[in-house]
Amino acid sequence: MDLGAAAIAIGGGADPGLDPQVWLDELDRLAAGVTDRDGLVRRLFVEEGFTGNAAEYYDPDNSLLHRVLARRLGIPVSLAVVMIEVGRRAGVTLEGVGMPGHFLVREPGGGLLDPFAGGRRVDEATAEARFRAATGAGPDVAFGAHLLPAVSAHGILDRMLANLAAVYRARGAAGDREWALRMRLALPTADPSLAVELGEVLASRGRFLQGAVEIERHAGDDERLLTAARALRARLN
Repeated sequence: MDLGAAAIAIGGGADPGLDPQVWLDELDRLAAGVTDRDGLVRRLFVEEGFTGNAAEYYDPDNSLLHRVLARRLGIPVSLAVVMIEVGRRAGVTLEGVGMPGHFLVREPGGGLLDPFAGGRRVDEATAEARFRAATGAGPDVAFGAHLLPAVSAHGILDRMLANLAAVYRARGAAGDREWALRMRLALPTADPSLAVELGEVLASRGRFLQGAVEIERHAGDDERLLTAARALRARLN
């Protein structure tokens, strides 16, 4: 699948009038003339000035790819998408690495790169330090290859949407949280239990029946989900 197009489509939730082609063309422009990994890093982080938004890390704009492309600011996973998709267009293959707390990219069979730190190479010791700083994990939590898995395009989209849903929850933006959850549930890898969270969001807006129906639609024979749906229906009485 075209990860770039799908990630740009997420932005339609925040900006319904979004023209995806403008930003697909921007990815093409960024890739023009790039021939290798070093050239990719130089293009994005030196010539074009992409950088990690440490000052406003939880700004939802950091997870909306079209705004990342416009502002040259993002968080690890959105900057990783920029690297992966510009690289793909230039013939430079990179894969997402779903380290908990801090997303990375990797050359298949090669080393780790940190998009939040200007695309710099990262050895395992540095990756471990970033993992522990981001998650608060102590020395009792073993670090190794099991925490550096390659992530599919669907997995990357899920992580972006999970970030958005969490930010909107913290901001009390129920309408935005709703569309982020709906998009997350539309992914083929979605956990059906996310429907309970969507149902709760709809209930918080007085839409109890719709919330129950959404949970039931994803529940199958999962009694826990069916119980949550019944609880919302009961609130209609």
